[in-house]
Amino acid sequence: MTFRRTILKSAIAAAGLAVFGLNTAVAEELDALKEKGVIRIAMSGAYPPFNFVNDQNEVVGFDPAIGTEIAKRMGMEVEIVTTAWDGIIGGLLANKYDAIVGSMTITAERDEVVDFVGPYYSDKRAIFSKPGSGISSLEDLEGKKVGLTLGETHEDWAREKGYDINTYKGLPELLLELENGRVDAIVNDSIAAILAMTEKGQEFEMFGDPTTEPFGAGIAIREGNPKLAAEMQAALQSMMDDGTYLTIAEKWIGADIR
Repeated sequence: MTFRRTILKSAIAAAGLAVFGLNTAVAEELDALKEKGVIRIAMSGAYPPFNFVNDQNEVVGFDPAIGTEIAKRMGMEVEIVTTAWDGIIGGLLANKYDAIVGSMTITAERDEVVDFVGPYYSDKRAIFSKPGSGISSLEDLEGKKVGLTLGETHEDWAREKGYDINTYKGLPELLLELENGRVDAIVNDSIAAILAMTEKGQEFEMFGDPTTEPFGAGIAIREGNPKLAAEMQAALQSMMDDGTYLTIAEKWIGADIR
């Protein structure tokens, strides 16, 4: 059993009776959301430019823009909830929010406990270090201190590789730790890290992980909600078809990342 699978099973146990209660009324979820007129979407708020808190204390970025547009097309308003990434699935199962729109990688382990809509973008794992670090391959990470975000799939990957790791709450902390030399390298989705480091003028070297394929990011919802999943998927597809998705992607990312 992998470390990540243990975390997910613990999340289900922590949700306890709340999850059991959801299963008895799951067919009513879409109708209940529409009657309320609001869908609550969760993200870390610490993953720029995909989701982050701006100077006006607003949660902005690619993820909230996508989630808000999907909600609009479903005839609902959106309420954004920020929460720690390592407990975000447990919060969904405990009914603290209705969906996770937070750049969550679709994996077989996660798909055992949640259902996914999408993917709504694709990315690839990359390793970043300071210029002149001499780190240019996975073998070079042996004996080095590697920084990762707690609860991300990259953490599970690094643990399986046996790397010496430190974990942090989000990308801003990772970049600071790399800049200050407290870690030798960081592992992250390539797009977010490249954009964040470029924006702050932080110099870096990088290489893609040659052992993994590009992955898709999906919208997580509670299991057993086919009506909700189908309507969210239809809204996402319509955004892609009419150019709205591309407009959002170019604003926040600068490129089409489907």
